[in-house]
Amino acid sequence: MSSPSERPRDASVGLPVPHESAALHVTGAALYTDDLVGRFPGVLHAHPVQAPHAHALVTRLDPSVALAVPGVARVLTAEDMPGRNDSGVTGDQPLFPIEVMHHGHAVCWVLGETLEAARLGAAAIAADGVDYDPLPAIVTLGEAIAAGSFQGAARHLHRGDVDAALEHAAHIFSGEIEVAGQEHFYLETHASIAVVDEAGQVLVHSSTQHPSETQGIVAHVLGLPDHAVTVQCLRMGGAFGGKEVQSHGFAAVAALGATLTGRPVRVRLTRPQDVTMTGKRHGFHAAWRVGFDEEGHLTALAAILTADGGWSLDLSEAVLARALCHVDNAYFIPNVSVHGRIALTHKTSQTAFRGFGGPQGMLIIEDILGRCAPQLGVEPHELRRRNFYTAGQTTPYGQEVRHPDRLVRVWDTLGASAELDRRRAEVATFNAAHATSKRALAVTPVKFGISFNFTPLNQAGALVHVYKDGSVLINHGGTEMGQGLHTKMIQVAATALGVPLSRVRLAPTRTDKVPNTSATAASSGADLNGGAVKDACEQIRARLALVAGGQELPWEELVAKAYLARVQLWAAGYYRTEGLAWDASTVHGSPFKYFAYGAAAAEVEVDGFTGTYRTRRVDIVHDVGDSLNPVVDLGQVEGAFVQGVGWLTLEDLRWDEGDGPTRGRITTQAASTYKLPSFSEMPDVFNVTLLSDAHEDGVVYGSKAVGEPPLMLAFSVREALRQAAAAFGRPGVAVDLASPATPEAVYWAVELARSGPRGVVPTSPMPDAAGLPPDDGSPAPPAVPAGTGRVRT
Repeated sequence: MSSPSERPRDASVGLPVPHESAALHVTGAALYTDDLVGRFPGVLHAHPVQAPHAHALVTRLDPSVALAVPGVARVLTAEDMPGRNDSGVTGDQPLFPIEVMHHGHAVCWVLGETLEAARLGAAAIAADGVDYDPLPAIVTLGEAIAAGSFQGAARHLHRGDVDAALEHAAHIFSGEIEVAGQEHFYLETHASIAVVDEAGQVLVHSSTQHPSETQGIVAHVLGLPDHAVTVQCLRMGGAFGGKEVQSHGFAAVAALGATLTGRPVRVRLTRPQDVTMTGKRHGFHAAWRVGFDEEGHLTALAAILTADGGWSLDLSEAVLARALCHVDNAYFIPNVSVHGRIALTHKTSQTAFRGFGGPQGMLIIEDILGRCAPQLGVEPHELRRRNFYTAGQTTPYGQEVRHPDRLVRVWDTLGASAELDRRRAEVATFNAAHATSKRALAVTPVKFGISFNFTPLNQAGALVHVYKDGSVLINHGGTEMGQGLHTKMIQVAATALGVPLSRVRLAPTRTDKVPNTSATAASSGADLNGGAVKDACEQIRARLALVAGGQELPWEELVAKAYLARVQLWAAGYYRTEGLAWDASTVHGSPFKYFAYGAAAAEVEVDGFTGTYRTRRVDIVHDVGDSLNPVVDLGQVEGAFVQGVGWLTLEDLRWDEGDGPTRGRITTQAASTYKLPSFSEMPDVFNVTLLSDAHEDGVVYGSKAVGEPPLMLAFSVREALRQAAAAFGRPGVAVDLASPATPEAVYWAVELARSGPRGVVPTSPMPDAAGLPPDDGSPAPPAVPAGTGRVRT
């Protein structure tokens, strides 16, 4: 077998071929899960009965009122469960709850001959068939912290002696930040169709990033072994992490209905249902103290991170772990003590979202540097560059940072190609001449670890068939959500077999073809599944080489000869990521195969009267190794960046925090109330370059992951907005900036800059660390004295 990264000449990988479904996408011919419903005569449609309380007990549930509605076939309740009444990955998400835990929680599902019949049946139960005993609800992170409402395991990331380092630091600052969540808002809402055959075998078509886990959840809900359930995912119209685990419950509802009625059952959420029933990116609160030496090098960081987990645990522990592992971003911090905990609030169960906690952790250190730079008298871009990792240094969790010089090359390449020195002078000239509008140019780096931080998930399988005519069919465990994974896998197979791309076709992802697969997540889809596809293809090539006996034969002739010689022409491939070691309890080890690097420069202009702004120009240099497909990778960088800008500047999730009957209701339920990035938010000039000569050893054909890391490039826009707001004040003023940095938030930052004294970071005391017993017995972070940030001189 060849090394994983060895790339042959004339390879199909590296070619800028279009997405394998591009023509289907743009013509509307691409089929998604709900498009398959016409293939199932007699299908029943499911509709949820959603609770109107954020927290309540269900005291009465009478399905009979729905059964009296014409067209209603059945109502699914907890009494119908043949297996376990739970659809969560941690055993804390009852499919049919007795205790309502968030506004919009589904307490039962109505099946109807038509969707309208099911809707009317659900409305009848909501009006006359269910009673609730409302309970107090915790809605905000602040309320959860004050009430001590936490769930899951608290974690502690630590290195060195933070107390001593802060005591001897030349400069000390403190502050806090609350980081907003984000709605996935994929184009395709959650959808599943289930059918049961004559032998009782269950087939579920599901819009899911994790078919194998969906299979397992459906099986235990039905009380069946896994082999009795098959899950297929044709493609998804977006997912972004929102369909990693939260698709399981909807698939289980469809499968339960199909099992009980003997008819196909369809679940397809409306947009308001999807928004009110499914989890978001975790909001975070962080309180911190940081120390610098005289030269502006970071010497110590003490912090408490609190993640808003919503009503159940979901993937919150893993999200928190990745946040802790990315609180350093690209910067070496010799002394670190960061405590992490998960709040329990009566909101949707927050879940995976592109970056998986990494963006929240990285935003904290970027916010710290952006706020402290003016007080240190150092330009923000210089402060960042001054603290980059260098060769031989390790992260706070103990992993060596390989190739830190590559980040320097990214940074320097960006500086030259974007002409940053010249443009900074232009910005200064503009600002001196304009009192009512200001510009700023900010540069931020990205260092993002690639692999699942739950080590067993770093494995994948594939099944490759070569038919007698020389055509090739591949099946792997990854799912396609528009990110181009299937396109890259076709290129990997064509390269490994040495055949044209036209000879290779890819089959839909199915659990009866490749079992026990991991989620398509953690930016690892191409690494894992590419390794498995390559392994299967190389097994076949090795057999064919024996048949050829040293002769150069045309592919079709060689395959035919092998068949006549009774040589196996199919293979199951397998890949596991080597070199990983991780202890979640101590937050220590080497959880990542490698780091992806990138940097972005963003120039913005802010109106001082309104806080409105526009992004004038963005330049990006990003490291994807030796790209498997540069067209796909460029699209991923652009899309991730824009999604990051949405999270940081536009997308403002709102829940009703009042004491009225709608407390806990999410009020941003549609595109009319939840602002998404669109063409109008695109920068006037947008330049994206993939770093050249960036081969990565030990990864499939020398490539690197691209899905999540570019999202954090959007920090550059947020930091540019901070710098532009500060430009309205006196030199050296530091301003706080809310997240998301909406025009309203920018306006208040401008007002703060105009009125704020030089050298003050508005801060609050670090909250008490009660409820955070460190696993290693080390002390909790030191409390911060009341008052504003201070500078030790």
